[in-house]
Amino acid sequence: MLDPKTERAIIQRARRGDREAIAELIRSYQRPLEAFLFRMCGKSDLAEDLAQESFVRVIRSLDRFDERFRFSTWLFTIGKRLLVNHQQKMKPTPDSEVVEYRAGNGSTPYLENVEAERTQNVSKLVEVALASLVSPQREIVLFFHQQAWSVQQIAEELKMPEGTVKSHLFRARRRMLEAIEQTGAARPEEIFR
Repeated sequence: MLDPKTERAIIQRARRGDREAIAELIRSYQRPLEAFLFRMCGKSDLAEDLAQESFVRVIRSLDRFDERFRFSTWLFTIGKRLLVNHQQKMKPTPDSEVVEYRAGNGSTPYLENVEAERTQNVSKLVEVALASLVSPQREIVLFFHQQAWSVQQIAEELKMPEGTVKSHLFRARRRMLEAIEQTGAARPEEIFR
């Protein structure tokens, strides 16, 4: 993600129709937005489609962007609204894709398989943990841990007091831990070492 000063300069260029500036915004925020949407819906193809639609809408209305706020906040809000609209139109499906691990460090096939299996197990546990959450807890956890937003940013985005955000984070972590423990997995601190 871009720092605020660079972000503002790129947005100003993009408003003037600079295609390279628009491309820079997309390059900077596409992966984080897709990852956020994937964690919200569990489907990579849907997350990718919604991210693309988010960028189309953002580029069309870039002249309405309020520079007092972060671009990422605006973009993620649009993406989240598109997802909510999609979910209201479609029946939710229980299947989700698991992110595959690709080892590229030249380790042996055995170690690659062990690491891939461990990563897959951790991914499944994270999915189980996230599935145990309801909105707004899931959103708050994803904003805080995946997007590294501050409690203050989350509170502003979700229009709730910072204390409420902290309380949701605390309860969500506890609920996630309980969900992981119910799977019969080893102690979570051993899994996530």
